[in-house]
Amino acid sequence: MQSTATSPDEYLQSLPDDRRPIITALREVILKNLPTGFQETMSYGMLGYVVPHSLYPAGYHCDPKLPLPFLSLASQKNHISLYHMGLYEGELLDWFRQEWPKASNKKLDLGKSCIRFKKPEDVPLALIGELVGKVTPQEWIGYYEQNFKRAK
Repeated sequence: MQSTATSPDEYLQSLPDDRRPIITALREVILKNLPTGFQETMSYGMLGYVVPHSLYPAGYHCDPKLPLPFLSLASQKNHISLYHMGLYEGELLDWFRQEWPKASNKKLDLGKSCIRFKKPEDVPLALIGELVGKVTPQEWIGYYEQNFKRAK
């Protein structure tokens, strides 16, 4: 379900009553732990956290007019999605898979960069906060450039 909201507050207000509290809690954890330099925005109909053009003028290679995406949060029809681009591979993914069982008794539902939660009570807020704080904008830019160049 892609939202037409134009601001994070409008997005939260548009959510169903059963999803608004957990998305609000996730947003608060993200904002509390997100390293300085990332910017909250609406992107692709979701709450987005990006490296702004002021820090990375090249922008996103798919559309350089857009800032470099890092993290997104969405209330989907059947689940809550947290997209963390740093989970594609490497040490962060290994760390997250190792920490998951300590934080949750649920099976990890993880795609390439998407963590899916079926129920609000399944969201391990403390682990998400720790995950969000592990990568600075400068580190994300370095990782992005290294992997983008490798993919060319």
